[in-house]
Amino acid sequence: MTGHHLAQLNLAILKHPLDDPRMVDFTSNLEPINALAESSPGFVWRLVDDSGKDATTMRPVGADVIVNLTVWENREALWDYVYRSGHLEFLRRRGDWFERPRQDMIVLWWIPAGHIPTLEDAIERLTMLRANGPSPRAFSLRENYSAADAQALA
Repeated sequence: MTGHHLAQLNLAILKHPLDDPRMVDFTSNLEPINALAESSPGFVWRLVDDSGKDATTMRPVGADVIVNLTVWENREALWDYVYRSGHLEFLRRRGDWFERPRQDMIVLWWIPAGHIPTLEDAIERLTMLRANGPSPRAFSLRENYSAADAQALA
């Protein structure tokens, strides 16, 4: 275990309510996609609601916005899951289920290993990214800041 892990928040604006028949391909694949994440090398943790299945009932930024909050050992592990696993096929279909974002909807930041971020922490980081642009404290997958970069700002 390293001294830091990578936290990731992803928001998505639903095109339709989750119980709408047009969302069935999304909702029926949530469990397998989450299981794929949990079995992926470098996966540490993911936010779930009281059901213990996923976080789709948590709507802190709007009734039509779902959240995904995860922790990974490092950027490479997250990248491999997102772009080099069965998740990629699911990602390619996001336009079927979600509105096209007009602002940053994903934020990454380094946390001490063993720390579990709160949803409030995550939204604060996303707000920071939207307001100030990428930095070692809040960035996207396009940037490659290290934990050392973030520590240098502390």
